[in-house]
Amino acid sequence: MAEPSETASHLILSASTLDRDALRRSDDGLLPGLLADARTLVLHLRGERMPVDAPEEQIRLRYRAPSSSDDPARCSYLGMVRGAPVVALFDEPEPEPADAGTTDPDDLQRQRAREHRSLRALAPVLSVDDLGVATTAVAMANWIVTQRFCSRCGAPVALGHSGWVMRCAEGHSHFPRTDPAVIMSVTDPDDRLLLAQGARFVVPTGMSVLAGFLEPGESLEAAVRREVLEEVGLPVDEVRYVDNQPWPMPASLMVGFAARTSSTELRLEDDEIRHAQWFTRGELDAALASGELTVPPRLSIARHLIERWYGAVLPPQPGDVR
Repeated sequence: MAEPSETASHLILSASTLDRDALRRSDDGLLPGLLADARTLVLHLRGERMPVDAPEEQIRLRYRAPSSSDDPARCSYLGMVRGAPVVALFDEPEPEPADAGTTDPDDLQRQRAREHRSLRALAPVLSVDDLGVATTAVAMANWIVTQRFCSRCGAPVALGHSGWVMRCAEGHSHFPRTDPAVIMSVTDPDDRLLLAQGARFVVPTGMSVLAGFLEPGESLEAAVRREVLEEVGLPVDEVRYVDNQPWPMPASLMVGFAARTSSTELRLEDDEIRHAQWFTRGELDAALASGELTVPPRLSIARHLIERWYGAVLPPQPGDVR
C-alpha cells in the first residue's frame, strides 16, 4: 500500500508573519498611545468583515491612520507587521445578509465585490503579511461579539489588557477561547478514501472528510476514533497526526489526522451524516470531472487532507474561484 503523498495545497490560514508582541498587552496605556500615533495601522472591521483595496495586481487589507474618534474600548492590539503596530477596531456589521459559511461560487464573487469582505472570500488572495492580521482580527471579532456579559456573575464586561481580556466590575476575567476540533481522512485496506456529506451541507454535490469537536477530558486521537465510530460506524486501527489550521469562523483550531480502518461497512449516524462513500483515486477523478462531486475549497484543511491522500493538487473547485 502506497504512503500518502505530501503533495497538497498549503494551509492558507496557517500562514502568518504577524509578531503578536504579547508582552506589551499588559500596559494600560498601550492602546491609547497607539491610537495617538500616526504610524499605527488601524483595521476597521464591520462585524467580521474587513476593508480592502483591490488593485488589479494584489488585493490588500485597507488600513487607515488613527482617528480622534477611535475608542480604545472597541479595539485590540494585534501586534507588529512590517515594523508597524496594527490595531483592530470592531464595529457593527454592515446592513447586509451574513455570509453564513457559504462556498457557493456566485456568493463568493458577490462578497469579493463588497468594500468589506469576509475571510472566506479574502484568504485565497491575501499576502502572507495580511493573512496573519486577517485571521487574528476575525477570531477576535467573533469572540468579542459573544462576550457581552460575565458568565460568572452576569454583569456587563468590557475589553482590557489591550483588547485581549474581558473583565466585569467584580474583577472576573474572560479570555478569547479557541475550540479544538479533529478532522481526519479515513482510508480502508484498499487505500480508498471515505468522503461524507453532513446533514447540514448546503451544496448538493459537496462532500468532505469527517470532523468533530473534542469532548472534555478527551485526547485528540481518542476524539478521532470516537467521531469516526459515531458518524459512520467504523472502528479506527491507526491514527497519525498530519497538520493543523486555525479556523476563526467562529473559534476553532482544526487538528488534522490520517486514520486507517480494516472495516468498510458503513453505518451512518442519521442526524449527522446524510451520505458517505468510498472513493478510489480514479473514482474521485471521474466524480469531480462530471460535476457529480465537489470537495472543500483550498482554504480548508479538509482539502489539504484529501489532496495528501490523492497525491497531487486537485483541479479547481467552486470555492477556489478568485
